[in-house]
Amino acid sequence: MNRERALKVVLVLVGLLFSAGIYPLTMSLWKMNQSDYGDDMMLSLYFALGIFLLIAVRNPSANRSLIAFAAWSSFAHAAVMAVLAFHIASERGGLLSAVAVLVVIGATLIVLAPAKQSGELASAAGA
Repeated sequence: MNRERALKVVLVLVGLLFSAGIYPLTMSLWKMNQSDYGDDMMLSLYFALGIFLLIAVRNPSANRSLIAFAAWSSFAHAAVMAVLAFHIASERGGLLSAVAVLVVIGATLIVLAPAKQSGELASAAGA
């Protein structure tokens, strides 16, 4: 399987995973559980990101910055969750599992990200 095809598969899987956040988000909003407002806000962002990753499957090269954002925001989210895992002992297992998933997602997207095209390199050098 070539690199672009592997990237498209990863974009679909991650896009669907992130988009699936709409279900717990709507259930939480339906019940108006006050303790989950932070989670609801995060899920809404991941849902939107998931939709855009699914759209990016058509032309990954044109969506390099979106793919990079998805990767680096996954690393940032994982870093925050790792710190929380050490402060909240009762949630450590779940948080560290999520950290591992987010790091794998971020690393995979970085490794498979499309290279800059020659036109992009020339315009960047002229800027």
